[in-house]
Amino acid sequence: MTALRHWLALFALCIAAPALAILPQAPADDSAAETASPRPQIDAAQDAGADERIARRIRGFFGALDAMAAVEVEVEEGVVTLTGTVPGEQDIAEAEELARNVAGVVTVQNQLERDVSVGENLETFGGLQDRFAGFVRMLPLIGVALLVAIAIGAFGYLLAGLGAFWRRVTPNPFLAELVASAIRFVFVVLGLVIALDMLGAGALLGAVLGGAGVIGIALGFAMRDTIENYVASLMLSLRQPFRANDHVVIDDLEGRVIRLTSRATVLMTLDGNHLRIPNGQVFKAVILNYTRNPQRRFDFELGVDADDDPNAARRMGREVLAGLDFVLAEPGPEARVVEVGDSNIVVRFLGWIDQRETDWHKARSRAIAAVKGALEEAGFALPEPIYRLRFDPRTQPLPFENIAERKDGIEPSPPPPAPAKADAADEEEDVSPQNEIADMVEKERVAGSEQEKDLLDPGRPVE
Repeated sequence: MTALRHWLALFALCIAAPALAILPQAPADDSAAETASPRPQIDAAQDAGADERIARRIRGFFGALDAMAAVEVEVEEGVVTLTGTVPGEQDIAEAEELARNVAGVVTVQNQLERDVSVGENLETFGGLQDRFAGFVRMLPLIGVALLVAIAIGAFGYLLAGLGAFWRRVTPNPFLAELVASAIRFVFVVLGLVIALDMLGAGALLGAVLGGAGVIGIALGFAMRDTIENYVASLMLSLRQPFRANDHVVIDDLEGRVIRLTSRATVLMTLDGNHLRIPNGQVFKAVILNYTRNPQRRFDFELGVDADDDPNAARRMGREVLAGLDFVLAEPGPEARVVEVGDSNIVVRFLGWIDQRETDWHKARSRAIAAVKGALEEAGFALPEPIYRLRFDPRTQPLPFENIAERKDGIEPSPPPPAPAKADAADEEEDVSPQNEIADMVEKERVAGSEQEKDLLDPGRPVE
């Protein structure tokens, strides 16, 4: 049995040996096998006449190229040697590449040089002459393209020149001018595009439009404030937030509106000075318009003594205001206790007027005088602030009378007389509106109407 097992093992080894011999053997270094580049196979023997065939083939290539006309080719055992001159540096590399691509070439010895002779390089002017000749041949087509561009642009200008039509279909003259400018621009660009397309300059057209886009973005960032102000002018002309000669307060700037231009809003201050506010600031500002509502309220405060009855003071002040002919009965006057101070009780009096018939400042001034006088006549005290003084007990207080007069035996001076009461004529003081600023604004609008276009349209509703 042992001998039998030995014979079976020997038989299996004999069968497996050929199979193991044909298995692929792994390289010793896988990375070296992957990075090794195959070497070109060179025939050990060369056919007779192979060098001549290679040289003839290369000379045929170079003969078909003007730049390679002066190149000399020699071939020995598959090694190509190039000598001579070529016009440019790129021609040297191109000649070597052409020679390497010929079958049977082992390597190339490139000994070419650039031709730096003056006569050879002056031939470049021949290319310029060819280009000039081509330009002369294209002159008729250029002329036709130019005429087409001019015709399209002229039609755009003619269409934009219909000012009466655009003013009729747009809300205001400013928008009409903007539409006309946009039409002119669109037609000029359209004429340029068609002309360049006729000349076959599509690449140039793309470059022009791309450059215009980049320039437009750069100008947009650089002129951001100007563009914002221009857009604000357009929006203000559409919204019409005020009328000419309206009394407005824009943020903290007060005056009467002279005009709204494409760049700024012009006001005349209550001192008679011109004030120009950029429309970008006006569009974002808080606008207070005193003219839109003819009814306007005035108010003022008076303080009565802490021992007096504030409700009686309120009733008396309200009755006095109601008795003034310029104070409106509806809404009626009102009085409110607003504060208890250190030495008085503060009462606020309110009254309404019609600005079309009464000046606000005059009415408030007369109302203050009337209410103050009535309270004083009724016995109400309007005290001033009271201060309590503490004296050092070690010092002798001074008497109130004049010491020098007492020593000389002179009687103290009498107290000053009370102020005179106002006459009845003063009480009938005129409270009609003062229109000097409004008149100055109207004169300014008439004088400057031809210099700057006013975007305020009285025919459109105020926002």
